[in-house]
Amino acid sequence: MPEIEEVLPKYLQISGYIRNQIERGELAPGAEVPSERELAASWHVARPTASRALNELRQQGFVESRRGSGTYVVDRSALPAARERGDRARNYGPAYSENESVTVLQAGMVDGPAWVRKGLAVSVGSSVLVRKRLVSNDSGVSELATSWFPAALAEAAPRLLDAERLAGGTVGYVESVTDRRVSYARDRVSARLATADERRHLDLARPSAVLVYRLTLHEADDTVVQFDEVVYPPDRWEFEQEYSTSS
Repeated sequence: MPEIEEVLPKYLQISGYIRNQIERGELAPGAEVPSERELAASWHVARPTASRALNELRQQGFVESRRGSGTYVVDRSALPAARERGDRARNYGPAYSENESVTVLQAGMVDGPAWVRKGLAVSVGSSVLVRKRLVSNDSGVSELATSWFPAALAEAAPRLLDAERLAGGTVGYVESVTDRRVSYARDRVSARLATADERRHLDLARPSAVLVYRLTLHEADDTVVQFDEVVYPPDRWEFEQEYSTSS
């Protein structure tokens, strides 16, 4: 078992080690991962630290807990591909494909709503940098996407304030002009009724349900680099995946 390093928080070192085992295939889908007690003993950490490491893996979708049984590796190939947009961001490539049209509706500094400040982990009353885009393809308007950044990036990455598409995506740009590096991401998907602004941009009736996808990109020390919210209109199959159901 490797020794604890001081570069990352201990729980991230543990979760990163197990995640690498999963990604390399050393822990196959369905395999049981070490328990909280076993991790605490082998890594010489407290039980709460081991518990946090397992919770980190659960939140990232790599493992699942089964009541009264243990924690097991998830078969990610059988999951709905609702993290497709996040995969693009994590790979640091263009956020949108060549056949998508992107209109930047807003780029500037604003007073961040409470849920945005929480997502960015900034203090109450802090200004934040926002970029809102309307994305269309051959079938029409496909999404309304908003990216939020800590205010400090306005000086270090001034092109975030330009109301124009950034080649290579915002993550690639930020990493090219700062020392910030995205280490891991967390995403969440839910459904709710569209707001008045969303109905206007997506040309929806009142009321209309929308799919909401939130993605948070973190540095290794947990600092948030970018917080995204993407809103999808109903009756559009943005996420599709084919997989075998045979055992």
